[in-house]
Amino acid sequence: MTSTNSLVTLNNGVRMPALGLGVFQSKPEETTDAVVAALNGGYRLIDTAAAYMNEREVGEGLRRAEVGRADIFVETKIWITDYGFDSALRAFDVSLRKLGVDYLDLWLLHQPLAKEFDKTIEAYKAAERLLAEGRVRAIGVSNLTPSRLELLMSQTEVVPAVNQIQVHPYYSQPDLRAANRKHDILTQSWSPIGGAYTYRGNERKPLLDPVIVALGRKYSKTAAQVMLRWHLDHGFSAIPKSVKPERIAENFDVFDFSLTAEEIASIDALDTGVRGGPDPESLDLETYGFAIPD
Repeated sequence: MTSTNSLVTLNNGVRMPALGLGVFQSKPEETTDAVVAALNGGYRLIDTAAAYMNEREVGEGLRRAEVGRADIFVETKIWITDYGFDSALRAFDVSLRKLGVDYLDLWLLHQPLAKEFDKTIEAYKAAERLLAEGRVRAIGVSNLTPSRLELLMSQTEVVPAVNQIQVHPYYSQPDLRAANRKHDILTQSWSPIGGAYTYRGNERKPLLDPVIVALGRKYSKTAAQVMLRWHLDHGFSAIPKSVKPERIAENFDVFDFSLTAEEIASIDALDTGVRGGPDPESLDLETYGFAIPD
C-alpha cells in the first residue's frame, strides 16, 4: 500500500488532503478505533458532523492516534437546528469541546434550510466571524444547489471553500460540480462509492457495475478503489466511510495508479441522475430539526 495522500488547495490557500475518512452512520463505539486505524494508516483528513453524534469519539481517536494535531485536517458540520448567528457560534464551541480541539480546519453548514434560508445566511455569517478570528482555517457548505450558492454568496463576504455534496458514478451532479468550479469551490464527495444510492433502495449497485469492475481487473484494484481514483482524478475530495480496518486500508490504497481520460469519461457516462436520500431543498425544522446535545 502506498501512503502518499494527494493534496488539494482551497480557494483561500489552505491545503487539505484529498482523501479522508468519513464517519456518517459510524456507531459511537466503533468510531474511535476507525479514526485511529485511519490516521495510523496514513489518512490525514477526518470528516464528522454534529448530527452524526460521534464527535466525542472522533476526538478520542485524534488523541489516541500516533499523529500530531497539526498534521490532521479536522472538519465537522453544524446541523440546521443551530442555524442563526448566535446559535451557530454556540454550536461551534460545542463541537470544539466534543472534539477536544482548539480550532477546526474546516467547518461546514450541513444542509440548506430552504424555507428559512435567512437562518442559513446568519449561520454562515457566524462562520465568517470565526474564520476572521482564526478559530477555523476554512469554511464552507454542504448540499447547496447552484441557486442556493448564488443566493448565499450575494449576502455574505467569503466564498465557500468547499461544497460537500453527494457524488458517485451513479449520481455525479455535473451541473452542481460546474457551479462549484465556477466559483473555485472544491467539490467534496460524500457517499463516494455509492452507499447512499444503494441504501435508499435503488437496485443498481455501483460496486457491481461492469465498467467499474472491468477497470478494477485492469489495474488489479477493487471497484471501490477505482471509484475513489475517479474522484481524485476529477480533482474532488472524497470521504469514504468504513469502520473495518482492512477496508479503511483498502480505500487509502489508491495513489499508485490513475485513470485515463477515456476511462474517466466511461465512468462519467454511468450517471443516472437519481439521488440517494432526501432532496436538500425538502429539509425543514419541522421534519428534520432535532436538538444536538451538549
